[in-house]
Amino acid sequence: MILKNKKQIVYVGMSGGVDSSVAAALLLKQRYEVVGVHLKCYNVDGCAVQDAEDARHAAETLGIPFYVLDFEKEYKDAVVKYMIDGYKKGITPNPDVMCNKEIKFGLFLKKALEMGADYVATGHYIKIQNDYSKYKVSYRLLEAKDKNKDQSYFLWTLTQGQLKHCLFPIGEYTKPEVRKLAKKFRLPNAEKKDSQGICFLGQVSLPEFLQKYIKPRKGYVVNIDGKIIGEHNGAHFYTIGQRSGLGIGGYKKPLYIADKNIKKNIIIVAEGDDHPALYKKEVELTNVNFLNDELRGKNKELRIPVMARVRYRQPLTSATLSLNHKSHTLFFKKPMKFIAEGQSAVFYDKKGMMLGGGVIKSVR
Repeated sequence: MILKNKKQIVYVGMSGGVDSSVAAALLLKQRYEVVGVHLKCYNVDGCAVQDAEDARHAAETLGIPFYVLDFEKEYKDAVVKYMIDGYKKGITPNPDVMCNKEIKFGLFLKKALEMGADYVATGHYIKIQNDYSKYKVSYRLLEAKDKNKDQSYFLWTLTQGQLKHCLFPIGEYTKPEVRKLAKKFRLPNAEKKDSQGICFLGQVSLPEFLQKYIKPRKGYVVNIDGKIIGEHNGAHFYTIGQRSGLGIGGYKKPLYIADKNIKKNIIIVAEGDDHPALYKKEVELTNVNFLNDELRGKNKELRIPVMARVRYRQPLTSATLSLNHKSHTLFFKKPMKFIAEGQSAVFYDKKGMMLGGGVIKSVR
């Protein structure tokens, strides 16, 4: 017997926040069969216990099944270790990108499909569109309606094979609209504040966490001219563009980290956020991923005009993406400041469709 009009099953990753709860509510309204799933991951200060309870209460309010998947060990191995190893090398890794790649759209997606789901959904601010051609369907990711909340920067590692099973229900809404929907659906977390910083740290500072794995080591802070103007506890704990945490006063303009020498344990600072030393013209990329199959696997040399960003919430800026079989390089039309090795560079077309991204290997 063939069942007609069978509801499609969506497993919604419910973090406990308002965004993923509204995502679940919207999918229910669209007549999907919705299952709430909280991903138990590594957490330092214990705040994840409350998040799990908030997710459970939201699921109860919506009247949907609720499960918890324990990915704590996998998260430690794939995300926490990745971050610690990056800082040990002197770069600035992005754990949110790795979490999306390995956990949310890696393990969670795989487990959900094995349990019978047709799709997974999250509360990410991003839009997904189907692109129909004569021979196949492909999937496009576009910036969210709310440009201030857009999270496409963290999702550049996704593939067509993953996107065919993904839904992003709140990409067409602004944050204030999501809050209003939460109240309309009578969700208990409608007024819950957004989480800030690295999710698994909670209220623990990044330097405090890293000092458990990287031994502090006194070093010098020098200015652009090479003059020693202070000391620090280890160049590994700082990132390019950082302003706070130096503890050096007496200057007319704030000091910003312009460069680091990990081998010599030296931090180089520039005075003022408009100093030329903070600006770079090009970046070389590694681990590049293209969402567009036409760009994937190209071996011949290409130069593609793109819009790019090298930091979350940074306005898109004009650049040229140079591709060949040996390297991938972004050349910016205007020099960009605060570019850190290990962070992501993500590129789009002029209409806001994501083309792909990569990890910043070197800066020039």
